[in-house]
Amino acid sequence: MPSELLPIDLAGLVRRVETDRFGPFVFQLGLTAADLELALLRVADAHERFVTSPLSQVANQLEQEVLVSSVHGTNTIEGGTLSENETASALALDPQQVQAVEQQRALNIKAAYNLSKDVATKPGWSLTTGFIVDVHKLICKDVPHPDNRPGLIRNNPKSRITYVGDDVHGGRYKPPQYGGDVDRLLEALVAWHGDLVAAGIPPLIRAPLVHLYYELIHPFWDGNGRVGRVIEATLLQAAGYRYAPFALARYYLQNIDAYFTLFNTSRKSAEKRHASPNRAFVDFHLEGMRQTINTLHDRVNDIVAQLLYESNIRRALDDKSINVRQYTILSQLLSRGRPWPLAEMRQLPWYASLYLKRNDKTRTRDLHRLRELGYAHLDTDDALWPGFIVPHYIKPLTRKES
Repeated sequence: MPSELLPIDLAGLVRRVETDRFGPFVFQLGLTAADLELALLRVADAHERFVTSPLSQVANQLEQEVLVSSVHGTNTIEGGTLSENETASALALDPQQVQAVEQQRALNIKAAYNLSKDVATKPGWSLTTGFIVDVHKLICKDVPHPDNRPGLIRNNPKSRITYVGDDVHGGRYKPPQYGGDVDRLLEALVAWHGDLVAAGIPPLIRAPLVHLYYELIHPFWDGNGRVGRVIEATLLQAAGYRYAPFALARYYLQNIDAYFTLFNTSRKSAEKRHASPNRAFVDFHLEGMRQTINTLHDRVNDIVAQLLYESNIRRALDDKSINVRQYTILSQLLSRGRPWPLAEMRQLPWYASLYLKRNDKTRTRDLHRLRELGYAHLDTDDALWPGFIVPHYIKPLTRKES
């Protein structure tokens, strides 16, 4: 995004809120246009290349992969224990089939994502406290937890103090405890976001800042992290970013220590009145968007290459360039989705049945032909690869393969 599209005066977008018991709470951009120009350009470039890729050809598969990966990512950040495969299985369940708490957590996140996608496509949608409460209700639905109170703003009794964070990630922070202060600050956050929109602040800056201040308010008893990431994703989706807003959860999981620490880094920098206290957090977010978009772009290319390969080997079978045995090998290899050691593959019943009444010479000739045509590659560890993936070290082609 060119710097001339950024507001010239960023310093004026400050909202100071006096609370009853917490003291003053300040919303600010906490960065300058110069801080962000290069990072914004990198994300804009990545996004431009991504949206001009053949997305329509792979939209359904990409959307499903992003859903599973992002639900797994955001759930794991908050202590979820499902693997990615288990997450995929849970998301395929009918709500009536849910038997485990972890499955319910995954389905709840999916429901929140669906709400997010729905509102983000509505013209004129804007962030509201009602939307935030609705997301929390979905995130925490039917999840047994001592602090599970869907949609209820936190109001600590004097006998209980809420802390956020730990010493490993920059220290513990005591957010507002009184429900009246939490309500006031949540409303102020929504209003401040409206100020940013009116001032023309790009969504790539607005979204992480809302995420940051939302977590500092910490308005609910449980589920704040998941809700905060959905809010951020919704703001980005409403601005036209596809897939990456939710896929960003995987980046946060992969960089979880930096992610948690930066909330405290920004808070402490603001308390010390440092220049650009929020720059590190926004930079982290922008780098996450850049990496995430590039990863998605690569995945689109991979899926397209796979589809083209599948079409090509089918055509090769039809025109008799390859035989049924060879086509079966390639189809099995494609379904596996990763290299297959020859020694392992040849022990499998389906492979043995192909050559039950044929000799080793036929087996060798079949493999040689597949490699010759480029439909399969054999690496130096004797693992077979589908032709659309080229391993770093390919075994030289000879007539003596076995």
